[in-house]
Amino acid sequence: MYGQAPLLDSCSNRNFDFVYGDARDERLLHARLSQADCIIPLAALVGAPACNRDAIGAQTVNRDAVALISRLRSKAQRVLFPTTNSGYGIGQQGIACTEETPLRPISLYGTTKVEAEKILLDSGEAVTFRLATVFGASPRMRLDLLVNDFVYRAVNDRAVVLFEAHFKRNYIHIRDVARVFSHGIENYDAMKGRPYNVGLSDANLSKLELCERIRKHIPEFVFSESTIGEDPDKRDYIVSNARIEATGWKPAHSLDDGIVELIKAYKIVKQRQYGNF
Repeated sequence: MYGQAPLLDSCSNRNFDFVYGDARDERLLHARLSQADCIIPLAALVGAPACNRDAIGAQTVNRDAVALISRLRSKAQRVLFPTTNSGYGIGQQGIACTEETPLRPISLYGTTKVEAEKILLDSGEAVTFRLATVFGASPRMRLDLLVNDFVYRAVNDRAVVLFEAHFKRNYIHIRDVARVFSHGIENYDAMKGRPYNVGLSDANLSKLELCERIRKHIPEFVFSESTIGEDPDKRDYIVSNARIEATGWKPAHSLDDGIVELIKAYKIVKQRQYGNF
């Protein structure tokens, strides 16, 4: 979709295979699933703008394709599913959302991911990860994610105007996302049947606080809050990651690590070809 080929570096691995197809194709999935010990459904339209542009695609890929996997797979197969903590919608001031907090998604994206998660958890044989807002450089990175976007603006524009700067989110490095899936595979029997928030416990930050962190690395970065206009994304919450940390997993990459990494990456990435636009 975006003219990229991020899996090319995996072709040298003898255990890697690639099949071009559609995650909603039952015949294709049935043939592939029978060979799998672990299933990690990654196909999705991600983010509110992408889902709003293709509502049918969002529902059939984000939810229905996951329901198809759940129906076709055997109970002996391990399923680890990435969902989003944006399902919490708008949280309570000063109260961290736990996995027991009611889910109140406010976008089609959040709704389809919450519905898919419920399908898997109701089966009793799945682990789901409610990921915080992801940041960091990768072969298929997105510039429209908040940390990646703000660092890009700081590097290239030296300025950003914030809308509703008090809105808070939690954050997690892309490499820690990969690490938590490995952790889930290794500890599947103890973790199955439950959702897990996955984020940096020291990074429940507002947009304004995020910009202040970025300015520590780019002192000339200027930011201000607009007195008019609003952010179409109304998510505002803080998150507790205590449950995943209680399993022995902890993040290895800080927010500052990611900011430094992104500053280097944007010396290479000069165009906004990366993103869900």
